[in-house]
Amino acid sequence: MKALVYQGPKKLRFEDVADPVPASGQQLVRVQSVGICGSDMHAFLGHDDRRPAPLILGHEAAGVIIGGARDGERVTLNPLVSCGTCGACSSGRDNLCPDRMIISMPPREGAFAQMVVMADANLVTVPDTISFDQASLAEPLACGWHAVRLAKQALKQNVETALVLGGGAIGLGAALALYAQCGCHVTIVEPNEIRRNFLNQQCGQNAIAPGALGLNQMFDAVVDGVGFAQTRATASAHCRPGGAIAHIGLGEDTGGLDIRRMTLQEITFFGTYTYTAQDFRDTAQAIFDGKLGLLDWTEGRPLSQGETAFSDILAGQIAAPKIILHPNS
Repeated sequence: MKALVYQGPKKLRFEDVADPVPASGQQLVRVQSVGICGSDMHAFLGHDDRRPAPLILGHEAAGVIIGGARDGERVTLNPLVSCGTCGACSSGRDNLCPDRMIISMPPREGAFAQMVVMADANLVTVPDTISFDQASLAEPLACGWHAVRLAKQALKQNVETALVLGGGAIGLGAALALYAQCGCHVTIVEPNEIRRNFLNQQCGQNAIAPGALGLNQMFDAVVDGVGFAQTRATASAHCRPGGAIAHIGLGEDTGGLDIRRMTLQEITFFGTYTYTAQDFRDTAQAIFDGKLGLLDWTEGRPLSQGETAFSDILAGQIAAPKIILHPNS
């Protein structure tokens, strides 16, 4: 099969690789759509030691099962594999399983390929009314869905106003989850003018430049989908007393939080990593039910043009929050 293989910092090669072979309890999936994630970009830049070259990246995928009892079934992939037996898994917090693995991280190759193998339990059936591009968004959207659910738990009440930092797929997904779960007013801060205009004109969002955020504007919940010191400073400055900050982004690991203000104002801060298997299923169902909108804010490209797509994202030339690659087009 053909695959887009990470060869080292800023180097990807579209080449022939061996077809994957499913083990017991796994299915072989022909990948139709696979999104480029921020973690893929970190690996592309050589910033992720967990993803050494050579490696097939990509974990936001949807496709069709090949062979076996489920042959021809349209599915979206939950790429997070857990042990199923530890305390975290038993309590429904399988995203915190100490033995968790995700495709696109050794020893599991990713989905920037024409085929990938995945465990039966990690495949969610997709109705014919949903496109593969829409279905492939289940993974990034589940991250925001999970964060919003945790924010509601932390606040012990509905979220009325929310601030989302970053207008990429994670940030936009969080905004859509906030609408779906809370029906609240959401403001997105996005510094890239091209992306900001796209969010406002094509996605119906209230996206503003960082400088347009009022000094005294406060929000019940803040979702940081970027994770830099500057965005954490913004989050801790604009979360209301008693509010909650959900930190999804992994941009850099130190700085930014106003610990004194957060302490004095009893602001809850929590990190949020991926999603549970139930969150993934709930997100997929929300997509199928139309609760997350049309999901028409992606840009598609052939997998063979993947390296160019990564370079365009890095250069800030992409308006759409998500590029989806098509391995079998």
